[in-house]
Amino acid sequence: MQNKRIRTITAILFFVLILASPSNLFASFLLIPMDDSSQSNHLKAYGITFKSLLQGHKVQWLLNYRGGSFLLEDHEEYRRECTIRGVSFEIISEAQSIKIIEMISSPSQNMEAVVLEKAPKIAVYSPKDKQPWDDAVTMVLQYAEIPYEVVYDQEVLEDKLLLYEWLHLHHEDFTGQYGKFYGAFRTAPWYIENKVNSEKRAREMGYKKVSQQKLDVALKIRDYVFGGGFMFAMCSATDSFDIALSAEGIDICEVMFDGDPSERGYQNKLDYENTFAFTDYQLERNPVVYEFSNIDMTRKRKVLKTEDYFELKEYSAKWDMVPSMLCQNHTLLVKGFMGQTTAFDSNLIKPTVLIMGQNNLNGEARYIHGVKGKGMFTFFGGHDPEDYQHRVGDPKTELDLHPNSPGYRLILNNVLFPAAKKKKQKT
Repeated sequence: MQNKRIRTITAILFFVLILASPSNLFASFLLIPMDDSSQSNHLKAYGITFKSLLQGHKVQWLLNYRGGSFLLEDHEEYRRECTIRGVSFEIISEAQSIKIIEMISSPSQNMEAVVLEKAPKIAVYSPKDKQPWDDAVTMVLQYAEIPYEVVYDQEVLEDKLLLYEWLHLHHEDFTGQYGKFYGAFRTAPWYIENKVNSEKRAREMGYKKVSQQKLDVALKIRDYVFGGGFMFAMCSATDSFDIALSAEGIDICEVMFDGDPSERGYQNKLDYENTFAFTDYQLERNPVVYEFSNIDMTRKRKVLKTEDYFELKEYSAKWDMVPSMLCQNHTLLVKGFMGQTTAFDSNLIKPTVLIMGQNNLNGEARYIHGVKGKGMFTFFGGHDPEDYQHRVGDPKTELDLHPNSPGYRLILNNVLFPAAKKKKQKT
């Protein structure tokens, strides 16, 4: 009982010291609820929270409290922004806020208040000529009004990643096989142009092959994570990244991709020790098959669209704060969606990697997380959480129609959680 009382008093004092200044100890606070019934626009709520961090104000992320709500200092500007952006909020007194923190700090509650200290500087690894709606992360960052900068191969190779705390990988093919689009689109003007431009960029940077250039980019990104960076990837940027790392120094590309045949017996030469998440996979040798390896479940899964959901796992908010932050949502059941890499074969995931979201019908993993060196990575299967089967040339998703998307919330959780990295976490 004594320990419980000390923990509660400590939590309250810490809360007051962090969020209150001597001039406004009795100020009110802005509670942005994130539960299903109270919040009208979950996605833009992250933008309000991010803006508060950008302006130097610390924020409390209330894990598992009303869907992972945010507690901000109360400023008229934030009230106005919430109103303009359609974000639901509540004005609460200092006494009410202390009561909430006291309840959250109770050992009987699977909740925790995490202090977000500083907005991370965000980089999106993407070709400069891509449209924003080609990538779900870029699209939701714009919708939530969260600032980011675009980097690509040259910036990565020049070590510009050191300027950023968080990196997203656009739906890239790090193997140099141009997304394995050859079978269906080799005569399409956009495919031909992309191949020509990629080869030109590689030559300008001193490489004979695109595959060699992409490998060096992947190695730079690997070093960035090992040094303490946070990396998030979706769709083909997940498995192709690991495949490139495992094939370092090995030619796995056929003649139509790099001008010469692949290396004989390359499958047996892969080094799975070099990968982030996957192991023991078999590469797809046929160049006209739209698939990199058996990591992806797209062709193996037999799941009806009406039954295509995955369930988020629940973690101890007090002891497993990182996965708890990454899984904050107003529902544990999230609609599935497809992509070139739709989901991951659980049997090919390393035991050190957390499977945070899984389809319980077939056991496929949709949402995984791991630690590498001083940094962390998250892989999310699929292309667009609100476009079940996005195809080349399809119109963009209008996020105004999906302001409460659970799938897009998972993306924004990853954007926000590095703000807490300076606080010692129990993982």
